[in-house]
Amino acid sequence: MADLEMIKRKVGKEASQFVESGMTIGLGFGSTAYWLIQALGERVKNGETFYGVPTSNQTAEWAKEVGIHLTDFAHVTTLDVAIDGADEVDENFQLIKGGGGALLREKIVASAAKEFIVIVDYTKIVQKLGAFPLPIEIIPFGYERTQKRIAKLGLHPTLRKEEEEVYLTDNGNYILDCAGEVIENPSELSHTLHNIPGVVESGLFIDMAAKVIVGKEDSIEILDVKK
Repeated sequence: MADLEMIKRKVGKEASQFVESGMTIGLGFGSTAYWLIQALGERVKNGETFYGVPTSNQTAEWAKEVGIHLTDFAHVTTLDVAIDGADEVDENFQLIKGGGGALLREKIVASAAKEFIVIVDYTKIVQKLGAFPLPIEIIPFGYERTQKRIAKLGLHPTLRKEEEEVYLTDNGNYILDCAGEVIENPSELSHTLHNIPGVVESGLFIDMAAKVIVGKEDSIEILDVKK
């Protein structure tokens, strides 16, 4: 198997070619997005300028380290492009995101972009979603009831923990990870989850990707999603 980190680095660099100097960019979170930011940082050294809306506190730190100017939705309403990774991409270009815990901000940022580009290595491409546990961000108040409502859908939600402590998102919320279920109809499940009180956002990104850049062992494939 090829070195996945090297593949991610190549994908990040390829994705950076879709960014022009002066653009305002939605900056994703995760190991592949890290390499995108590093590639943009190399261009900053050569005199180019980028403005980024980060999807996590960690992303903001990465961007600042390489000289990308940070902004927010108090100053911009639309992004030229958003580029982010995914935990799974199915045959219809639907996504599961949120393994890193930033799914709410990631979805806000992706929805504000003129174009949302997904960057992944080949291991993230699947026929149907669900092998990767579906993250669902929920508010802490009454989380037990919210968890039970989600379990009634046939999912198996587990409260995410980190070193025995309940994991908190950058927004101060909890995450339920729903493992082991094939998702036959991602759009329908997304709609159902949004109707459960206490659910803030799900990791299902439905009909959002415009391009998917896939790093393979010896090549990079750019898939244009047909709407």
